[in-house]
Amino acid sequence: MGTTIRDVARAAEVSIGTVSRALKNQPGLSEATRARIVEIARQLGYDPAQLRPRIRRLTFLLHRQHNRFPASPFFSHVLHGVEDACRERGIVPTLLTVGPNDDVLRQMRPHAPDAIAVAGFIEPETIEALAATGRPLVLIDLWAPGLRSVNIDNATGAALAMRHLLATGRSRIAFIGGSAAHYSIAQRAIGYRRAFFEAGRLFDPAYEVTIDAGLDPDTGASRAMEQLLDAPGPRPDAVFAYNDAAALAAQRVCIARGLRIPDDIAIVGFDDIPAAAHANPPLTTLAVDKEALGRRGVELLLAESPERTEISLPVELIVRASSQPAGSPAFDTATVQES
Repeated sequence: MGTTIRDVARAAEVSIGTVSRALKNQPGLSEATRARIVEIARQLGYDPAQLRPRIRRLTFLLHRQHNRFPASPFFSHVLHGVEDACRERGIVPTLLTVGPNDDVLRQMRPHAPDAIAVAGFIEPETIEALAATGRPLVLIDLWAPGLRSVNIDNATGAALAMRHLLATGRSRIAFIGGSAAHYSIAQRAIGYRRAFFEAGRLFDPAYEVTIDAGLDPDTGASRAMEQLLDAPGPRPDAVFAYNDAAALAAQRVCIARGLRIPDDIAIVGFDDIPAAAHANPPLTTLAVDKEALGRRGVELLLAESPERTEISLPVELIVRASSQPAGSPAFDTATVQES
């Protein structure tokens, strides 16, 4: 029989709880006491992994607003990545969708999770409640201070899209955004504004519009595009939208108004959902490895002492006909990657 935590406690002449705190690197002990206990455990051949309860069940928590088209194509792929990573490790994942007024802890109780993965936007109060449970927790496409998180490089992706549009000669580039409470959307807005600064150009706030929170994303993006087209002053010659669904809605409005894409106005989205490649014209966008987000989230969740608790994944610019320079030869897809 191997060495137990009781053996270590007896040799160190301390309680089992003190040994547990020392080996888990928890507060409440002096560094000298901690170091002495760790050394005794090493000499006795005690494996600290015995202190870690095995994770057998994981709840994948998704806000109800993400569990409907057009958001679902993105998060369904993230869920696939989570499921694959769990399957490889013998973990059973379950999906729980919640709304802003739901008692999340009560709804989660029947799932009896050993760990939790939260994807996309969720209310800060819910994050605090989940963290307070003491269960291993990871945020995917979401960020909060002090918690493990996996995100794509949203700001860099937005800047990459903007540099592409600027390089094609566009100067009046509008941004259709959503609620800044969404971490990814806020970061994409930062990248949009930063690109003007990097290019030595002035940012005109009149070209930045936010979708009305009371509308569904498709209707909201359509109205935002109409607002841009009906506003006084020069019409935008390009639009960068915070995601593909918004970009496609904007593109439909422009076509209905008789505008030629990309000659009169270029359109760029973000996420590379399947509909982007099949649009007419096909949509330029930032490709995201959505399944990798899910896989890396599980890996970070299970890591004992990760070197980084915040991971950022690269994006890839997929250039399609919605933004090709006027008069240039037609092409289907070209890629530029930035990590």
